[in-house]
Amino acid sequence: MPCYEFEGLVPVVDPSAYVHPSAVLIGDVIVGADVYIGPNASLRGDYGRLILEKGSNLQDGCIMHGYAGMDTVVGQDGHIGHGAILHGCKIKQNALVGMNAVVMDGAVIERDSIVGAMSFVKGGFKGEPRQLLIGSPAKAIRQVSEQDLHWKGLNTLEYQLLAGRSSRSMKEVEPLLQVEANRPRLSGSTEVQPKP
Repeated sequence: MPCYEFEGLVPVVDPSAYVHPSAVLIGDVIVGADVYIGPNASLRGDYGRLILEKGSNLQDGCIMHGYAGMDTVVGQDGHIGHGAILHGCKIKQNALVGMNAVVMDGAVIERDSIVGAMSFVKGGFKGEPRQLLIGSPAKAIRQVSEQDLHWKGLNTLEYQLLAGRSSRSMKEVEPLLQVEANRPRLSGSTEVQPKP
């Protein structure tokens, strides 16, 4: 993976984490145990500190950055969807930020909350636990249900297991020129199905 020291600070990656080789880690980045970081993620710790706590994930094309003196944090079991941008914010334990959502400086997404896909959370926003936040700017529309949390938990578990699966089996190869007979299918570890 492209990993760069910046002004004496070297990224820290727990041995049980998986960071895709195309992700970029710069400077003050701390990646905890069982974390999954997807392809083309950019973690640019050249001003503030970037922290991914145990069991969290940062999926394909996500960006993390922040201003000097600020920590940008994804809490334990936090789940950051494809293409999301986190800038100087805190995503608390077991919260989910949906695909292509943006969470700005000083915002706090409280534990067990969900930020909907493509939502925009303004700087300085202070959430409450178990909020479903939707829109631009994002507003709380209801409490997160037990069913929502169950679905989120299964998906987060898939990414925690994917960290190990990727470490064990992913390798760079040349593509095949045609589909082989009886090509097998992949299956998830928890058989997560899309939410209806």
